[in-house]
Amino acid sequence: MPRATNAPASRERRKRVIKASKGYRGRRSKLFRYAKDAQMKAKTWAYRDRKTRKRNFRSLWIQRLSAAVRAEGLTYSRFIEGLKAAQIALDRKVLSDLAVRDLPTFKQILETVIGALKTKRA
Repeated sequence: MPRATNAPASRERRKRVIKASKGYRGRRSKLFRYAKDAQMKAKTWAYRDRKTRKRNFRSLWIQRLSAAVRAEGLTYSRFIEGLKAAQIALDRKVLSDLAVRDLPTFKQILETVIGALKTKRA
């Protein structure tokens, strides 16, 4: 009985890996053995960095907010405290976008926050 190698499926699998690794340098894009390893690493890094990207953007939003709020003479933590007191339900992403792109609106929110902090203190 002849030996069955499952050649069509194996060839298709190898072609799929080689096609996915198109654009890699050297043998990592040409040879199945190295392309397979490169793909595994790439997927690992992609998974890890999807999480890292979220952290980085949150950090950026906080830095932007902190800078915008400090320019008005308030600290970031007091600003967040005032947002809660004023019951303003905007997240850091939206607030930092307002601080960068729409300063008059951000200043109105800031005045509301300052007012809420004053009434909370009294």
